[in-house]
Amino acid sequence: MSMVSTPSIRCTDSGGEPGHTPVTVPASNPKRLRVMHVLDRLNIGGTEKAVLKLIEGMNEDLFEHYMCTLRESSILADKWKSGPTLLNLGGEGSNFQFNVPRLVKVMRAIRPAIVHSRNWGAIEAVIAARLAGVRAVVHSEHGYELDMQPGLPLRRRLLRHLAYRMASRVATVTHDLKTYHAAQAWWRPERIRVLYNGVNLDEFKSQRQSCEAMRQQLGIPQHALVLGSVGRMVRLKDFVTLLKAASLLATQIPDLYVVLVGSGPELSKLQQFVASSPELSGRVIFPGMLDRVADALNTMDIFVLPSLMEGMSNTLLEAMAVGLPLVATRVGGNVEVVAEGRCGFLFTPEDVHGLAGLLRTLLRDAPLRAEFAKAARERAVTDFSLQAMVRRYRDLYIELALRGAGRTIYVRN
Repeated sequence: MSMVSTPSIRCTDSGGEPGHTPVTVPASNPKRLRVMHVLDRLNIGGTEKAVLKLIEGMNEDLFEHYMCTLRESSILADKWKSGPTLLNLGGEGSNFQFNVPRLVKVMRAIRPAIVHSRNWGAIEAVIAARLAGVRAVVHSEHGYELDMQPGLPLRRRLLRHLAYRMASRVATVTHDLKTYHAAQAWWRPERIRVLYNGVNLDEFKSQRQSCEAMRQQLGIPQHALVLGSVGRMVRLKDFVTLLKAASLLATQIPDLYVVLVGSGPELSKLQQFVASSPELSGRVIFPGMLDRVADALNTMDIFVLPSLMEGMSNTLLEAMAVGLPLVATRVGGNVEVVAEGRCGFLFTPEDVHGLAGLLRTLLRDAPLRAEFAKAARERAVTDFSLQAMVRRYRDLYIELALRGAGRTIYVRN
């Protein structure tokens, strides 16, 4: 999206001290609906990637997008060559805890028709948008963090309740998240809309050539049976459970390999676990972050997601679109994505032996793997396409824009 720059606006913190990244406001196009997406950070995570896919899939003649981060820039920003204007209000390493004044200033300069904030880290954008006179405000919840498991602190519950009251729409990406946040914020579930994520079916599909090339690159024999996963190397993803299950199977299945794609603070611990396990020696590959996730998925025979908690996993959708049998924990959005017994299996978190049993069944039954793989691709096409996701958000934005045209609305849900 080509943008025409006008004089920039310098953001300041609540104390008025200058020095933050200037915000360059492009010339307004009256024919486009201006949407400002607010995120805590622009990391390489499921929420951020979903937002970028959404923006990329929307009609440029109808929408004009801003991506605003509050506390941190990211390598994703460097890779984003076209599309939304990227605004980093905090600067590298910033850790401001109260961003409302700066957000109000930027929103008044940009004058978005819609502000869409996501997750706890950006929830103050709802308050800022109302103070700035924005006509339509959306807040959505996209996933879990490990500290959310016992329930939210009272302060977060109260602030979420306030933000939900001020928002024009509240949304989640799964019914499980809807139930959770409705209970935590004392909110009626029917007042929360579910907007499923989607996957690019043209990019993520079965490709034999990609499989052969990537296996050669990673040093995996073409005849090997490969278990794999993709994600942040953090405790929440619990990849050690997959490694423990693989170690139980290794002596029974000599050509078994494991590929774990991603990086994060738990990576060194996982590597140490593999180094200390004679059964896994030479069988586990950590390729780090890969630009072509579809190629990595094509190297796998079974996709495993052992998360302790999960909102809606984009990598689970991507594996489904590639046509992989799925084995995932029976938590969160996994239950809504995996049609158990038709395209995959579900297991209890941290149940190493239960996971090993399910994997053993699939590894020894090629026809069952093929049946699950076919059903997984069909389910992705039917229920989780990127086009369907884009359509859901497009309809929501247009609905709110039409509802708020010409006046500021404070919707009491």
